[in-house]
Amino acid sequence: MAAGQPYGQGARVWIPDSVQVWRAAELTRDYKEGDAVLHLRLEDGSTLVYPLESQLPPLCNPECLSGKDDLVALSYLHEPAVLHSLRVRFLEANAIYTYCGIILVAINPYKPLPIYEEEVIYAYSGREMGDMDPHIFALAEEAYKQMVRFGKNQSLIISGESGAGKTASAKYAMRYFTTVGGCLGDSSMEEKVLASSPVLEAFGNAKTTRNDNSSRFGKYIEIGFSQARVTGATIKTYLLEKSRVTFQAGAERNYHIFYQLCASATLPELQGLGLRGAETFHYTRQGRCAAGMDDAADLDNTRHAFALLGVPEADQLELFSVLAAILHLGDIAVRGRDRHGDGCFVEPADEALRRFCKLLGIEEAQVTRWLCHRKLVTAGETYLKPLSRQQALDSRDALAKHMYGQVFRWMASRVNRALRSPEGHHTSIGILDIYGFEMFEFNSFEQFCINYANEKLQQLFNLHVFKLEQEEYVTEEIPWVFVDFCDNQPCIELIEGRLGILDLLNEECKMPQGSDGSWAQKLYQTHLGSSHFQKPKRPMDAFIVCHFAGKVEYQCSGFVEKNRDTIPEELVGLLRASKVRAGPGTSGLCRDPAWGWFLGLCPAGAGSGAVWGAACCSQLCPVQSALLAELFLEDGDVSLQSRRSSGPWLPGRPSRRSLPGSQRSKKSISSQFRASLNRLMETLGSTTPHYVRCIKPNDEKLPFVFDSRRAVEQLRACGVLETIRISAAGYPSRWTYQEFFDRYRALVSREELGGADVKQSCSLALGRLLQDPSKYQCGKSKVFFRAGQVAYLEELRYRRLRAACTLLQRHLRGWLARRRFGRVRAAVLCLQRHARGMLARRLAAMLRRSRAAVVLQKTVRMVLARRSYLRTHRAAVTIQAFARGMFARRLYRQMVQHQKAVVIQAAVRGWLARSHYTRLRGAVLYLQCCYRRARARRELRRLRAEARSVEHYKQLHKGMEIKVMQLQCRLDEQAQEKQRLAEQLSALNAAHAEEVQRLRAEMQGLREDAARDAQVQQLQERLAELERHSAESRLAQEVDELRKRLAEVEAVKLHLGEERDALIQRTLEQSQDLEEQHQRAVRESRGLQQELEEERARYQSLVKEYARLEQGYENLRDEVAFHRQSTFRRSPSSESFLGSESSYLSSMSTAPSRDGSDQQPEGPEERWQQVPEGPQPAGEPLPNGGTGQDPLERAYLLLLGQLNAVTEELARTREELRRSKASAEHEEKKPLDFLKRRNIAGMLGLGRSPEKAADDDLKHAYDAVQVANKLLASQLQEEKQQHEEEVEGLHLDIRSLKQLSQQQAALIQDLQRHQGQEGLQHHVVRLKEENWELSQKLEKQERTTMKLQKQLRAYAKQIQDFTVKRETTGLGQEPAASQAAPSPPGLSQAMLAWRMEDEGRIIKAVITDYRPQSSPGALPELPAFLLFLCLRHADHCRDEPRARSLLDAAINAIKRVMKKHSDDFEVVALWLANTCQLLNCLRQYGRDESCSQGNTARQSTHRLQHLDLQSAGRSLGALAVQLYQQLVRTAEKRLKPMIVSAMLESETIQGLASSCPPGLHRPSAPGAHTLPELLQQLGSFLQLLARQGLAPAVGHQVLRQLLFLVSGTTLNYLLLRKDACSWTRGIQLRYNISQLEQWLRAQGLQQSGAREMLEPLVQAAQLLQVKKATEEDAGAICSLCTVLSPQQVVKILRAYTPAAGLEERVSPDFISSVEKRLQEQQQGGPSQLLVDTSHLFPVNLPFVASPVHLDEIRIPDTMDLAFLLRL
Repeated sequence: MAAGQPYGQGARVWIPDSVQVWRAAELTRDYKEGDAVLHLRLEDGSTLVYPLESQLPPLCNPECLSGKDDLVALSYLHEPAVLHSLRVRFLEANAIYTYCGIILVAINPYKPLPIYEEEVIYAYSGREMGDMDPHIFALAEEAYKQMVRFGKNQSLIISGESGAGKTASAKYAMRYFTTVGGCLGDSSMEEKVLASSPVLEAFGNAKTTRNDNSSRFGKYIEIGFSQARVTGATIKTYLLEKSRVTFQAGAERNYHIFYQLCASATLPELQGLGLRGAETFHYTRQGRCAAGMDDAADLDNTRHAFALLGVPEADQLELFSVLAAILHLGDIAVRGRDRHGDGCFVEPADEALRRFCKLLGIEEAQVTRWLCHRKLVTAGETYLKPLSRQQALDSRDALAKHMYGQVFRWMASRVNRALRSPEGHHTSIGILDIYGFEMFEFNSFEQFCINYANEKLQQLFNLHVFKLEQEEYVTEEIPWVFVDFCDNQPCIELIEGRLGILDLLNEECKMPQGSDGSWAQKLYQTHLGSSHFQKPKRPMDAFIVCHFAGKVEYQCSGFVEKNRDTIPEELVGLLRASKVRAGPGTSGLCRDPAWGWFLGLCPAGAGSGAVWGAACCSQLCPVQSALLAELFLEDGDVSLQSRRSSGPWLPGRPSRRSLPGSQRSKKSISSQFRASLNRLMETLGSTTPHYVRCIKPNDEKLPFVFDSRRAVEQLRACGVLETIRISAAGYPSRWTYQEFFDRYRALVSREELGGADVKQSCSLALGRLLQDPSKYQCGKSKVFFRAGQVAYLEELRYRRLRAACTLLQRHLRGWLARRRFGRVRAAVLCLQRHARGMLARRLAAMLRRSRAAVVLQKTVRMVLARRSYLRTHRAAVTIQAFARGMFARRLYRQMVQHQKAVVIQAAVRGWLARSHYTRLRGAVLYLQCCYRRARARRELRRLRAEARSVEHYKQLHKGMEIKVMQLQCRLDEQAQEKQRLAEQLSALNAAHAEEVQRLRAEMQGLREDAARDAQVQQLQERLAELERHSAESRLAQEVDELRKRLAEVEAVKLHLGEERDALIQRTLEQSQDLEEQHQRAVRESRGLQQELEEERARYQSLVKEYARLEQGYENLRDEVAFHRQSTFRRSPSSESFLGSESSYLSSMSTAPSRDGSDQQPEGPEERWQQVPEGPQPAGEPLPNGGTGQDPLERAYLLLLGQLNAVTEELARTREELRRSKASAEHEEKKPLDFLKRRNIAGMLGLGRSPEKAADDDLKHAYDAVQVANKLLASQLQEEKQQHEEEVEGLHLDIRSLKQLSQQQAALIQDLQRHQGQEGLQHHVVRLKEENWELSQKLEKQERTTMKLQKQLRAYAKQIQDFTVKRETTGLGQEPAASQAAPSPPGLSQAMLAWRMEDEGRIIKAVITDYRPQSSPGALPELPAFLLFLCLRHADHCRDEPRARSLLDAAINAIKRVMKKHSDDFEVVALWLANTCQLLNCLRQYGRDESCSQGNTARQSTHRLQHLDLQSAGRSLGALAVQLYQQLVRTAEKRLKPMIVSAMLESETIQGLASSCPPGLHRPSAPGAHTLPELLQQLGSFLQLLARQGLAPAVGHQVLRQLLFLVSGTTLNYLLLRKDACSWTRGIQLRYNISQLEQWLRAQGLQQSGAREMLEPLVQAAQLLQVKKATEEDAGAICSLCTVLSPQQVVKILRAYTPAAGLEERVSPDFISSVEKRLQEQQQGGPSQLLVDTSHLFPVNLPFVASPVHLDEIRIPDTMDLAFLLRL
């Protein structure tokens, strides 16, 4: 096809169709200029001769452009192409959004779609407009980004028919802005903005025939932003449809709020409103529409939204009372006085009138009077004119519409008041949700105003599109040619110009006798000559306006009255002066407390029920309703706020302003609407607009049904086709040079490829391909094409590729033919060779068979002769054998009988001897037992005496419990041995019984042998008879017997075979049962594992929530500290630490008191807690009565209290030991007497007054400490000697007990032999109980002794520490550096001595100021080890509060460091490793034996002895989880910008990018990151984790989480980008995944579980590559996609883009088949569309024992920890 002949054979065109609007057809003949018809073939195969009229039919776009995201990217831009693209995207791809230049076309699917979740919002956040599929979120992100980037206000203009989805689109846009922008200051502003929607829908939406939730007003929501955060919002409303309040057409409803109130009439707070079912009110039953929604639940949502917006409950109830009054107003019956209708009246007993007046507090007589009369004011007199019944009804309806209009205005003002931000905003984004162009059979004043507004908006839209086109051409330096577009300014001038339609309408409204007919005649006289104004042919009051979307005929009936908006001023005046007065009429309401409170009649403290009603009825003072006063407030009246602030508003006479005579002139509805529309245009003109056009696909509200006729009507009305026309007038197709070069490289010649750059090559190629320079333009960075040129280039490319394919096919087919001929020739030669060989072998076989036949004959003859001889020989031998056997058997039987008689005699004689021996042995044993029993009783009495004598002695010894328990264990072992012997005896008895049974069987056999002898004799006789027969007969009988035996053997064999098969079957069944049990166990284990993972996830989510709340608390605390900085003072405990943070020190100063309050000391420690450790006020007396002591003397008092407590405890212990051990009494009295004789208080100088002890306090204190040291050392030495003596005594007792246990064992054996003697066994049991009681007492004594020894060692250690401290601080003779000198390795206790006041310095040096770079060569977990060494010192000193305080301070410091360095991956990894190491140290050296099994001997000596830090371990575990989550988030921040570029956009396989045509909206630059960069980043993460010393399992979990992010992000991008779903993209993606897998194998991470995270991506890539045509393909896809959800598979199939000319589009039937199969296959499976990339898998931090010995850790000098003492 040439460039000038697009209508050639095979070209596809669009022809008009009455049903589908446009229908595709193919030309069967070339079109030549001058032809009158076109020969076409339709899609169904039929032919058509299409007559040509004025122009040729429009051409179809190439298949590669079908279903494009942007309609402007189409080569041919016209109405059928737009309609076809929308239909294809909507029906085949289920894509409801499509770009059309700057317009986003949204088609209502009438079905919930999973494309609005929060994951989708974050997927579109930060993306360019062309990076993802078209979406309302993409347009919102573009507006948000332009606002932040340029600081200019933006606007979203959403329009469309009723039911097209305007309100839903506006809500989605609002949700996007509040989610992405967040809130600044008021955290509830986001909820308030979203809560405005249900309130506006309740009061402004109603059910119509086209939409169940149709907005009957226009609104402009302006969302304010400050610092890119939402600060507030403002809502402006336009043209509320008030006529719906009083009239509804069939199948329609009134506003939702009325039905919500009626459905909730039974609520207690609404009982007094007189509400009932909606079908009983006149204003809600006219449409006769059945309820299709839950109105009661909607009222709850409305009230909840009111509460969020700050509307109090009282105001809500007042508002509901006004709405109920409107309903009752509609039920007031007006009757005519006579048939002529001259007057009317209202029944005084009308229930509706009574309720209306009661709710609004007005008089019934006044309402009745002004409903039926009208006041006429002349120059000097005032007249009352009676109204007819119809006029009264109109007056009633006008009042109802006015009241609802005021309610709606008040509601909008309250919403704006709640959304208003006090600090204002810098920028804003407006959302205009306004009605689209309307054209009905009957068009009235409302449709005229709506179309007028759309004319103004279309003018703004045309100017904006024209401006964008001009800017594009200027930027690319394209010669600017004026693009003619349809300017609708003349139509706007016709409406709003001087003497326009609105001016004439306002002038007619001012005339007293103005009517619709006279106004129509004025229109005809004035504008009949205008091109946009026409008069209908029918004789009626109507006119036609030619709008941009078409001609609309308006009926003049009702224009004047609706424009006047006449309201009964007298009734409005009554409402302004309304009062709620308690009287006889309100007695019924006063009985309801809620209603009485609502009316303002409830006195303070009044009760409920009748009492309350009496109290209220007694008050007859009028009360003004605040809401009514605010609703019907006139201009110029005192504001409601001033009235409320000045106290109760006293009643007064109505103002004369409310009288008709003094009524001021008010603006008409059209004037108000024009003014508000002009302000809206000014607002929109100052913003950057973004357009959303909502399309209604069908009128039946069916999901995914596309009515082409309805769609075309809306496309013409909403301006989409106008945009297409403007774009088509210029250069609609625009490609970058690189995109053009990649796509059409096949059309570029070699000479053109030699250009300097891509731009030059493209220019040369275009000059050759498109000879007409007007068909294209070369800009700075893009190539611009006229309409149809891209299709022409696609045709050239298709032909070039087709020719290349033909050439390849020709060469390939030739090569295949040659290869086939070679194979056939080789096969023929092979057949010939094998045939000749076969004939030769056949001849040789024949010769061989002849020779063999001769040999066989010779051999057969020889065999026959030999067989005859052998038969005769065998018969003779058989006869001899039988004869000899008979004689041998006879001799054998005689010998056997003799032998068995001898055996029977021997057995009988032995049995007699054994019986005699057994009787003798029983008698002897009985005598022995009697004798031994007597001896045992005597021994038992002796043992009891010994036990009673040594009972107190045993209490003084240690270790007896263990020995007794060993004896008990031995007794148990002996009992087990007894049981084993009994079992052996039973086994022997069983064996003996078996032997007897065997002997009996032998005897039975002997009897059978005897019977057989008789048979033998018979056989012998028979043999004699057989000898008389011939040899042939005997042989025949033997042969028969052998055959029978053979048959029996065969039967047995068959039976065994059956048994074997049955056994195999049972084995298989058992194996199947075992397999089922195994699978069941596997499923149960998987379920338990899943529950464990879920529990971990819940725990970690709680940890995450706790961290978030803690972060918020810290932020608030920092803010408070900042405000109070002027009055801040440092605490005394923080003065010892210079340079640390003030907030940290203030928290540290309170830590000891907090921890100490949770501990309750026992024993002597109770006295220590009473001595204050810190400084006290000067005026507070100390416990010893002294005041004003210095800190040194108070420390001495503390030491004295400790020594006294030790002395008293030792005295009590010695006294108890003295009473129990009289022999060592004189040795134990020495240390006690020494303590009593020595006056320790005198030695310490504590008895003197502080004035006398001023000079020698230090000396005496030092001497006292030395004396106490020596005293304690001597006591410890004596205690050690005594302990050794007690151990030796216990050893002797143990040996005696061993002998006793042996005797007991012997007794037990005797008891086993004589089970009848139960008395001795009872004694043994009692002895066991006594031994157990003795062991319990010994254990108690040992625990008491060990406790006292530990306390003594702790006291000695504290005295030693105190001595060292005193020497260091008081005397100052040794420098501080000497304290940090390491002790000899052999004496190291692996701990760091520190004081409570050093806690801040430790935290600052180890955590806050720690830098790993300053300590090269140090362990990565050095801070954790140092903290644990300090904890060991606290454990050694039994100071649990100090240990907990240190751990809390460390945790808080790590959190502060993380807050400061939250984005530093290395810092987060460092402190995660240290937190895990500290947690592992607490486990490794704690009390958990399972964690300390792998410790070495040196490590076992460093275990914690006294402290139980399980709660601290839980806190550290929670901190580790927080750090892990922060680590993952930090890594994700670095990876996210790289994933899409590396996995999808980087071209790792060259040449694949040019296979799919680019569109208009796509990333302007190629992928900024490549796959090697992504792998390098992952490798750096793993290396850093390994360098920090983290366990490999943690690194595997981090990698698993990151690969989940990579997979999820890439898959989400595929799901949200239609052009990314293609075969070439699948090849590229699969190659990149293989590179990832290869990297995992190279790193040795194939078993880490990270590979499974890529499985969804692998299946998506395979789904893009497999064939998608037949049912077999559908089954293969279902078996392939086991991880992807059905929604994801269907989305990829719908978005799949086939290669042009090589593939066919996936049919909708195939997609439906796959979807049905997947739903059946994956019932109850995951149903999400997008992957939640923010999901964190539960982390499992494993325990890893450290091989480092604590005493080998060295502290670098750079850490400034010289104040710590190494022990």
